Amino acid sequence: MDDAVSAVAALEEPTRRRLYDYVVRQPDPVGRDEVAAATGLPRATVAFHLDKLVAEQLLDVGFERRTGRSGPGAGRPAKLYRRSGRQVTVSLPERRYELAGTLLAGALEEADRTGGPPGPILRRRARELGEQLGRTAVGVPVESIFEEYGFEPRTGPGGTVFANCPFHRLAQEHTELVCGMNLSFAEGLLAGLRCADLSARLEPLPGACCVRLRPGVPS
Repeated sequence: MDDAVSAVAALEEPTRRRLYDYVVRQPDPVGRDEVAAATGLPRATVAFHLDKLVAEQLLDVGFERRTGRSGPGAGRPAKLYRRSGRQVTVSLPERRYELAGTLLAGALEEADRTGGPPGPILRRRARELGEQLGRTAVGVPVESIFEEYGFEPRTGPGGTVFANCPFHRLAQEHTELVCGMNLSFAEGLLAGLRCADLSARLEPLPGACCVRLRPGVPS
C-alpha cells in the first residue's frame, strides 16, 4: 500500500503527470530530447521528472544507439523511456478483487475441464492458495498476515473480527459463494502458518467481514 500510494502521489505533480501521459501514449520508447521537444519543456526539467517516474517504477528505462552505428565513434546510447509493467492500484478500504478474480477464473476453468461443481472447486483452490501463502510466512504474527491481505483484524476477548472484507462488493452480490471462498482462504492461511490454536468461523457481522477467528479448533 505504501509503495502504491507513493507512486500515485508522484503523478499529482502536473508536469510529471503530463510527461507520463506523453510517454505512455507513444508506440516506441522515447528519449529526453524527444519528450522535451514535444512538450516544450526544458530538457533538464524533463530529465528530472522522467527519472522520478523511473524511481517510482512507473516507467522503465533502456539504452539504445539510434544512429544504427556501433563501436568507436558511434556516440553514447540514448536513454529511452517507456511505460513499466507495474500495475498500481490504491483502494480505501483495501480490496483484493484481482485475487478473487484469479480464484474464480481458475475454479471455472477446472470445472469446465473436469465437470466438477464450481463451488467446492473454488473453496478448495482458495484454501490451497491460503496454505501456500501461509507457508511462506511461518513465524510472522497471524494478525500481520491478515492485515497484509486487507482484512483489518481487530482482536478482542472473543477472538479476532475482520473489520474489512477484501471482496466486499462481490460478497454483497454473491454472498454464499464469496463468503465460502473467503472462509476457505482464511482456513488455508491458518493452516499454512501452522496456527493450531485459532480457527476461522463464518460469523457475519454488519459492516465487517463474514469471517472471524476464534480460539481453539472448529467444533
